[in-house]
Amino acid sequence: MTRVIVYAGAVALLLTATACGRAEPTHDPAVHEAEVLEWRSGRLERLLQPTGYLTQIGLFWVEDGSYTIGSGEGSDIRLPETADPYVGDIRVDGDTVRLTVDDPVRVTHDGEAVTDVLLPPDTSGEIVMIEHGSIGWSVIERAGKLAIRVRDFEHPLIESFGPLPYFDINPKWRVTATLNLYDEPRVITVNTVIEGFQQNPTSPGTATFTVDGVDYELEAQSSGEQLFFMFGDETNRDETYAAGRYLYADAPGKDGRFTLDFNKSYSPPCAFNEFSTCALASPQNRLATRVEAGEKYDAALHYSAPSR
Repeated sequence: MTRVIVYAGAVALLLTATACGRAEPTHDPAVHEAEVLEWRSGRLERLLQPTGYLTQIGLFWVEDGSYTIGSGEGSDIRLPETADPYVGDIRVDGDTVRLTVDDPVRVTHDGEAVTDVLLPPDTSGEIVMIEHGSIGWSVIERAGKLAIRVRDFEHPLIESFGPLPYFDINPKWRVTATLNLYDEPRVITVNTVIEGFQQNPTSPGTATFTVDGVDYELEAQSSGEQLFFMFGDETNRDETYAAGRYLYADAPGKDGRFTLDFNKSYSPPCAFNEFSTCALASPQNRLATRVEAGEKYDAALHYSAPSR
């Protein structure tokens, strides 16, 4: 039976009632394609930024103590050979990290030469990026542990990178989902690519949706005004990154419904190098189907060694 719903004398939506419920209103294919192509352009732009994933060339976990930094063979934090053999020392004391630069080595922050500087972790909201030629480094904090993340802003991969591989845009995988809230938000445990290292994000509940008559469920994570999903599916075996993919969605309205567009799903940073702390999709979030939408994996775009 076909039903027309009228508001204020105007036709608002045309819905087809079925025994299983109502069909969702269609989304203009041309509008959807433009949205996805715009998202893809932004995705590539973010990757190519100086602080994007592609400039990462090293990750060194540190505890209380003193660490030498430089390109010298015996350096605790080894930089590429374009750096001075001995740049200075990094001292860690609790959550305080201080860099002392060897005279006459030149390093800068925001274009100004520094010789003694505190390096707050990225979780503080203040990232101090130290630069030495084309090499940069800063401090990250993950689950209470500190690491020095090293970058090469002139990494040769940046010049040759791309294009990112994608499935064809598939309207089937732009779905209306429902967020089913837990009684109280839950702190969940998420494994990462680093053995023994876990993250503990907050989940507001699970998202349910239907594709080709089959119901699916994913546990969501809170991310400001958005929801974040880490999911796996059967394409991880051959066409997408083995550890799964990531996906953001705008928070739902009062009715709990929101759009989940898998055409905007993307590979985690570990798909491009080994110097990230990628979270992994949980067994609960592995879908027993092929999600042939969004970003694919190309091994040629991955590197595992410093740039030089």
